[in-house]
Amino acid sequence: MRNLMQSKAVVFTSLLLILIIGGMPRRASAQAPPSYTPAQLDQLVSRIALYPDPLMAQVLAAATYPDQIPDAAQWADQHHYLTGDDLSHAITEDHLTWDASVQALLPFPSVLEMMASDMNWTSELGNAFLAQHDDVMDAVQRMRKKARKYGYLQSNAQVAVVPGPYITIMPVNPAFVVVPVYNPMVVFAAPAPGFVVGGAIGWGFGVSVGFAFQPWGWGTTRIVWASHGVFIAGALWGRTWANRATYVHHYAAFHPWTGPRGPEHHQLIGRSEAERRAAKEGHARVEEHHAERGDRH
Repeated sequence: MRNLMQSKAVVFTSLLLILIIGGMPRRASAQAPPSYTPAQLDQLVSRIALYPDPLMAQVLAAATYPDQIPDAAQWADQHHYLTGDDLSHAITEDHLTWDASVQALLPFPSVLEMMASDMNWTSELGNAFLAQHDDVMDAVQRMRKKARKYGYLQSNAQVAVVPGPYITIMPVNPAFVVVPVYNPMVVFAAPAPGFVVGGAIGWGFGVSVGFAFQPWGWGTTRIVWASHGVFIAGALWGRTWANRATYVHHYAAFHPWTGPRGPEHHQLIGRSEAERRAAKEGHARVEEHHAERGDRH
């Protein structure tokens, strides 16, 4: 009798555990990294694959913070009439707490609007970049090679397209970044007979991101394609699916406004004296530049 009761207790406990575990599939699966096929990644990156390297790097980083994109897009739209130093001052004075990569896109309201208007795409792009960094970079190269093969992607007055094992797209003027406008359904497919490929990509809209925007990484953001390294503000971007909840990029930690205002007041701890000095000097140079121009903000 005792053995029977013990057996029933074991069965009951086992069933209870099954019910508990069975009731948690979403929570468990939500923590598992996503997995995208090459074809899915090609489609994900097609909207930005022809962006100049610095802009694409900022978009990829910002996409890993999808919850911040709608508010940033709204802010950018409300301040679309500001440019240059005026915009830089507005960003600074509002003490925005979004990640520095998201703030870096504020001079590009059309890009933020594109991201905010399709949050499913933005979230998936960010997740793919976190979980399959190298695969995302490979997908970008596949799409660029298609666009170049079919004659759409060429150097012009705004960008220098350098072919080779890896295709780079860099602004001719580092302080002026153009946002290409194109239809992915067109530029990554063979042109129809008689189609003029020269007009398939619009390079008419650009944004000045000179000295005033150096604190947001403009001028020091690049991609090293041979290693798939994405350098934001001169430092390797290392946010991944595994460390996404705790990762603080060197860029954000040393940003003169976002860093100290975030929860990471300890971000200077463990940094070298030279790094701390460089961060402070960079901030001082920006403030001095603004003062010399007689800005009223």
